[in-house]
Amino acid sequence: MKLAEAVVLLVFLTGCATTQGTGGSGPSPSPGAKPAVKKELPWLNVPGGRMKTTLFYGPWQCRREFMNGCQRECASEGYKLMGCMWLADFKFDWEGRLIALPVPVKDGSRYGIYHCCCNYPTLTKEQNKARRDQWKAAMESFRQRWSERFGDWPTANTGVNWPGHHIRDLWHGGNPVDPNNVFPVQPSVHDAYNREYPACYSAQSPWNTVGPDLPYTDN
Repeated sequence: MKLAEAVVLLVFLTGCATTQGTGGSGPSPSPGAKPAVKKELPWLNVPGGRMKTTLFYGPWQCRREFMNGCQRECASEGYKLMGCMWLADFKFDWEGRLIALPVPVKDGSRYGIYHCCCNYPTLTKEQNKARRDQWKAAMESFRQRWSERFGDWPTANTGVNWPGHHIRDLWHGGNPVDPNNVFPVQPSVHDAYNREYPACYSAQSPWNTVGPDLPYTDN
């Protein structure tokens, strides 16, 4: 593993580990791919240099390796896979200097965040409210810790913070404050996630079928 990749991976794994690498520059976009909704965060100082996080938002159909991962994940917990939703990609750019060789270096890495819609049991209305209250009480400190790892938590033009999306939703047993389960999402995209989650859990198209390796372009 390259030094820059190791730095980026170390920072990343302290935050959102429910991910799958999409392989550096990755494959070429599929025919007809559209530019993704994206958000670039400010540069953040990290050991040996600085890092910038760019968020690309779906939702997209899961690529084959993500769907296979969900098959294993659901089966390992005794559940059946109903669908898979590729939510976003995190792109990390790193630049700095090597200690042993004082020359500037640039590198990067990319990770896909996806959700496995297993046939999890659902919580009662009271249980769901208790988890949502737990999240509301922790939001401010959670956003601060996330910002320290990846760059400032995004806000709208009005200064209102973007919502935090729970990868495994609270109603299906998601942990409300686990850093591996929450990331910031543009409000309109968050609405799209919420509309599509029921279809994913109901094994409806397109979330029950495999999509292309790279369904979007960066620009």
